[in-house]
Amino acid sequence: MTKIFRYFNRKQWLYVAASILFIVIQVWLDLKLPDYMSGITTLVQTEGSAMSDILIQGGYMLMCALGSMVASIIVGFFAARVAAGLAQTLRNCVYDKTMDFSMEEIDRFSTASLINRTTNDVTQIQNLVAMGLQAIMKAPILAVWAVVKIAGKSWQWTAATVVAVFVLVVALAVTLIFALPRFQRIQGLTDNLNRVTREQLTGIRVVRAYNAEGYQEKKFAVANDELTSTNLVANRVMAMMSPTMTLINSGLTLAVYWIGAYLIEAASLTDKLGIFSDMVVFSNYAMQVILAFMMLNMIFVLLPRAQVSARRICEVLDTENHIYDGAGVKAEKCGTVEFRHVSFRYPGAAADTLTDISFTARAGETIALIGATGSGKTTLINLIPRFYDVAEGQVLVDGADVQEYKQEELHNRIGYVSQKAVLFSGTVASNVAYGERGHGTVSDGEIKEAVAIAQSTDFVEKMEGTYDAPIAQSGTNVSGGQKQRLSIARAVARKPEILIFDDSFSALDYKTDRALRKALNESTAQTTKLIVAQRIGTIRHADQIIVLEHGRIVGKGTHEELLKTCVTYQEIASSQLSKEELNNG
Repeated sequence: MTKIFRYFNRKQWLYVAASILFIVIQVWLDLKLPDYMSGITTLVQTEGSAMSDILIQGGYMLMCALGSMVASIIVGFFAARVAAGLAQTLRNCVYDKTMDFSMEEIDRFSTASLINRTTNDVTQIQNLVAMGLQAIMKAPILAVWAVVKIAGKSWQWTAATVVAVFVLVVALAVTLIFALPRFQRIQGLTDNLNRVTREQLTGIRVVRAYNAEGYQEKKFAVANDELTSTNLVANRVMAMMSPTMTLINSGLTLAVYWIGAYLIEAASLTDKLGIFSDMVVFSNYAMQVILAFMMLNMIFVLLPRAQVSARRICEVLDTENHIYDGAGVKAEKCGTVEFRHVSFRYPGAAADTLTDISFTARAGETIALIGATGSGKTTLINLIPRFYDVAEGQVLVDGADVQEYKQEELHNRIGYVSQKAVLFSGTVASNVAYGERGHGTVSDGEIKEAVAIAQSTDFVEKMEGTYDAPIAQSGTNVSGGQKQRLSIARAVARKPEILIFDDSFSALDYKTDRALRKALNESTAQTTKLIVAQRIGTIRHADQIIVLEHGRIVGKGTHEELLKTCVTYQEIASSQLSKEELNNG
C-alpha cells in the first residue's frame, strides 16, 4: 500500500500537510469542549455563580464546535482533492503502462483484469485516501491526545479505558485476520465476473444463434454467486465491528459512571464536587478515545480491499516490459523486410511456433504467406511490427534489426491490417486517418484516395454524412466487408513503406478482392506488401509465395514454381482451383 504514495505529486503532499495541520486544530478544539463542560458543571453546582459566567463558557463551547466543523470541512476538501488527484494519476499511469505492454504482458494479465485494475481498483484506493486523511490521520492523534489528558485523573478510570482499548484492538485484529483473505479473493472474483460478462457481450450473436442464453446465464450465475458469497462472508465479519464498538462504548460509559459513583461515595464532602466534575470530563475524553477507534474501524472496512487493489495496481506498474525501444536507427526508408533464421515460441509453450524462418522481401515486392490453420502465418507477420520479439534470429526492416528501432519509428514505416477488422467510435474520416504517421497528418484528399483504393467509395458516399458519417464502437453499424475495407483504407492512408495484410481479404467477394488488389498494385507499386491469405486467387500473382507448415517453410517461389515443386501448395491449390485453372498455371 505504501508504494502508492510515491505517485503523490508535490501539490498533493502540500494538501496532506495542510490536512494534518487542520486535523490537529480540530482535535484540539474537540478536546477543549470537555474543559468548558467541566467549568459549566462546576459553576452550576457552585452557589452564587453568575449566569453570565455560564453563558461565557457555553459561548466558548459553541466557538469550539463551530471551529471544529470548519476545520473538518477544510480537511474534507483537501482529502477529496488528494484522493481525486491520486486516482487520476494512477489511472493515467496504468493506462500508459498498458499501452506500452507487448502482447505477452497483455495476455498475461488479460484484458478484463486490466480494465478492472484501471477502474475498480483505482476507485478502492481513492475511497481509502479520501476517508483515510480524515480518519486515519485523526484517529491516532485524537486517541493519544485524549489518553494524555485523562491519564492523571484517576487510575481506576484509566484502567477501565485501557481495558476497553485492549478489547477494541483484539476485535480489530480478529476482523482483519478473517476478512483480509476474503477481500483478496473478491478482487480476483471480480476480474472473473468481468471476464465472463465481457465474453458474453462480445459473443452475443453466437450466443443467440446457438440458443445458448441458458448456458451463459448459468455460467454468469456461477461467477456471480461465488463473488456474492465471498462478499457476504467478508462483510458479515466487518459488520460485527459495529455492534462490538457500540457494546464497548456503552460498557465504558457504564464503567466510568459506576467508578465515579463509587469514588463520589467514598470521597469527603469537599471533594465530591471535584470528582463529579472530573467524571463528566473523563467520560467525554473516554468517548473521544472510543470515537478514534470507531473511525479506525471505518477505515478497516476499506483497507483490506484497498491493500489488494494497491498490490494489483503495483503489479501492472512494476511489470517490466519485454519489448522496449531500441537506440534508434537512421536507415533509409525503402521497404525491405528480411527474416534471418528466425524462431519463435509463445511464453509457456512447449514447442516453437516458428522454426528457422528465412526469406527476403525487397522494396515493391508482394510476398504472400499461405498454409494450413495454425501453421504460423499470423505469428510470423506479428514479428515485423514487434508485437512479439523473436526467440532466435533476426527480423530486419530496411537493413536494420527491428529491435534497434524506436517503436514509433518502426510503426511509422508500416501499415498494418489485422486479421480481425477493428474500427473505433468516431467517423469514417477519423478511422481512415487514425493515428500518427511519420510525414504529417492525413489530408481530406488522401482520405478519399485511400477509401477509393480500398473499394469503399460506393458505400461511404451513400452513408448519411459521407466521410463524416458516424462509426459506432467496434464498427457495429457497418457490415463485416465494409469494416474490413475501411481497415485497409486506414493502412493505405498512412502511405507506409511496408503494407501488412493479415488475412484481410477474407470478407471480400472475388470481384471486390480483384479490384482492390489491382488498385493496390497501381497506387502502391513501390510499397512492399506482405499478404497472409487462405485463397489462392488472392496471392497467385505475388512475386514470391511462402508456404508454411507446422511453423516451417516448406515451399518458396512463384505460383507456377510451387505447383511443380511443393506438395503442400499443390494440395491447397487443388482444393480451390479447377483442373483447367491448375493446368493453365
